[in-house]
This record gives sequence, C-alpha cells and structure tokens, in this order.
Amino acid sequence: QAVLAAQRRGEDVETSKKWAAGQNKQHFITKNTAKLDRETEELHHDRVPLEVGKVIQQGRQSKGMTQKDLATKINEKPQVIADYESGRAIPNNQVMGKIERAIGLKLRGKDIGKPLETGPKGK
Repeated sequence: QAVLAAQRRGEDVETSKKWAAGQNKQHFITKNTAKLDRETEELHHDRVPLEVGKVIQQGRQSKGMTQKDLATKINEKPQVIADYESGRAIPNNQVMGKIERAIGLKLRGKDIGKPLETGPKGK
C-alpha cells in the first residue's frame, strides 16, 4: 500500500519483478536441450540417415498416406515426419518405433527397408 500511495503522489518508486515468482516451476534443463546448446560446427548430432528417410517416404506412399496422415496415425506433428524424411531429425527410438509399426517396414538395425515381422510379444 505504501508503494501505491507513493506512486499516486508522483514520487519515484523502484520496483523489481521477480521472474516466475510464486509459481511452482522446477528449474531444470532436459538432456536434449543441453546437447543442442553444445552443438557447434565441429560437433554435430546424429541425424536420421537419408536412406531411412527414403524408406519412410516409400512405405508411406505405398500405403497411400500423406505426411499428415502418417503423423496423425502416430500422434506426432506433420513437421516431425517431414524432418525424418528429409534427414534433418535427431533420431528418437519411440518415434522410430511408431513409424515402423505404421508403415510396416524396419527403420533400425541392419535390415532397413525389410518388412516388419509381427510376431507374438513375450511377457
């Protein structure tokens, strides 16, 4: 109240706003963010090989899907599919697994482009 009264009288009042004050936010940086911050000209991150991008594109087109259709099917954004197909994406095993199941082709390991075997899962 004293601050408001001083402002009404036209006096100079110095206030400082605290960043994220009163919010329950944890201050942490995810591993990927830290890695991306450290990327330089000499140090590059592994990207999806162009070969894998071509397999994704061919598998998607053989099923008559657009990038948007595939993205919707695996609950990702269409930009993610575009990045994977163009070789700009940093590989994520979860996303790769979803794409493999959606198009029915292997994207990891030595049998890239071969049909995905759908056998019973062990428990």
